[in-house]
Amino acid sequence: MKKIILFIIVIVIITMLIFIKIWFLSPEETQGKDMMKGKSKTAIVTAIIAKPEKLENKIFVSGSIVANESVDLVPETAGKITQISFKEGSRVNKGDLLVKINDSELQAQLKKSILKEKLASEREVRQKKLLNINGISQQEYDATLTELSSAQADIELTQAQISKTEIKAPFSGTVGLRSVSEGSYVNQSTKIASIQQTDPLKIDFYIPEKYSSSVKINDSIDFTIEGSDEILTAIVSAIEPKVDDITRTIQVRAITPNHSGKILPGAYARILFSLEKSENSILIPTQAIIPILKGQKVFVCKNGVAEEAIIKTGLRTETKVEILDGIQSGDTVITTGIMQLKAGMALKITSIK
Repeated sequence: MKKIILFIIVIVIITMLIFIKIWFLSPEETQGKDMMKGKSKTAIVTAIIAKPEKLENKIFVSGSIVANESVDLVPETAGKITQISFKEGSRVNKGDLLVKINDSELQAQLKKSILKEKLASEREVRQKKLLNINGISQQEYDATLTELSSAQADIELTQAQISKTEIKAPFSGTVGLRSVSEGSYVNQSTKIASIQQTDPLKIDFYIPEKYSSSVKINDSIDFTIEGSDEILTAIVSAIEPKVDDITRTIQVRAITPNHSGKILPGAYARILFSLEKSENSILIPTQAIIPILKGQKVFVCKNGVAEEAIIKTGLRTETKVEILDGIQSGDTVITTGIMQLKAGMALKITSIK
């Protein structure tokens, strides 16, 4: 019985010693062991060598293609169409006759006015001779002269009215679909067709007001249109001199050639606009950056060991970030495996660019 009690006492003492050893081990000793374990671990990573690169700050905005010139063809006078001289979708030149409205009454009136003017002119000649020999008074001659001037004015008025029966192309361009036929009766509100000048074309778009100082006349922009990946170029031709007080944007207009005619007015344009350029910017991949409480950091490799570098970032591209401070040209920046890294950890770089 005494042996059993002695055995139990020994077991209890041993258990208490183990408990004391675990719970009262010094923090320094524990941390030291952890550091030894950390130092003994090697992280497998990839990296890049930081070096100066060309950087362009670009923004994408939406725009609309606009005809260089565009107008709806509408008659200046009412009447019946007697002639249509264009084909739908055809090119016309400035001054070409497109539509003729019945002017028979005006033509008859013009003949009458011309005859009246001829008679008044002959009478004025006779009256002038009589005035020179005092055969008539100055008052009688002035009345004849007034009659002549009135006849001439009637001719000019009728000719102006006749010209309104002719619809001519105001500029060279392409005529669209017509909405009338010969024999149709039209008035000043009837749209006959539209005409568009499509070479060159305008591109209208809006940029945020904070970029107003970055846009200048003759700047070049790149753009694409729906259904095509081809990158086209336009030149800034005009800038609205005020900011829209609702959208806080500025309207910009650019001009682009359209010799092939493949771009149509009204089309959507996606515009790539360059704002700032730098030839010596340090750029690193976005995935290399780790957000921290007071900013951002990266890991760099120094003598085969990971070191933290607090950074200040600038402009961004789709895949890279500009580094303004914290990294120098030639630094080896870790790009993968960064979440497992700690300062002082040994590194094995499998790929470096």
